[in-house]
Amino acid sequence: METKRKGYIASLIEQGEHEHQDFKYQITDARKIARSISAFANHSGGHLLVGVKDNGSIVGVSSDEEIYMIEQAAQMYCQPEQQVKFKVFRVAGKSVLKVDIDEAADKPVKAPDDNGQWRAYYRVADENVLASSTHVKVMQLKSEPAPDDVVINLTEKEEMLLDYLQDHGGITLSGYERLAHISFFTAQRTAVKLCEMGIIEIQYHNNQCLLCLT
Repeated sequence: METKRKGYIASLIEQGEHEHQDFKYQITDARKIARSISAFANHSGGHLLVGVKDNGSIVGVSSDEEIYMIEQAAQMYCQPEQQVKFKVFRVAGKSVLKVDIDEAADKPVKAPDDNGQWRAYYRVADENVLASSTHVKVMQLKSEPAPDDVVINLTEKEEMLLDYLQDHGGITLSGYERLAHISFFTAQRTAVKLCEMGIIEIQYHNNQCLLCLT
């Protein structure tokens, strides 16, 4: 156990929940916490503060029980299995557990949803959202070794997408389908290709998955 002055934990709590930080009052369901691990691992990592309410008040936890549940989540309810790191801090006589989750080298990391289906999650602001099927394909490709040399030859439909993004900032996959008069699968294949090339990226905004220029 590591004892730190209140200032360190207080400084984290003052930031509130965000892209790389989530508060947990307690851990009661390993499957649910696995979704948080999946979301951080599929993004750029982050940490949980367990024993902290959503409003930032410290309630404390029984660290041994929480660590056991989180280890279950990372090892049994994440595919592939994830490794997490723990630190326990004493603040005003209460234990706060900090759980560090690294970005996964092998993506996507999946966890079971409420129906037991294995799904990939992603961290957006202070929420864990379901990754779109297009985003899952992009993550799979980016986990594979990249070729040394890539020749970029764009089709008319691909250039149409880039021109639209230049002028408007972003578009949904279904919006691109309608814009270019192409099928969902063609639109998705184009999006994945351009993401792999690093020309566009996927962003989430107002519960929508958007294609945007990098």
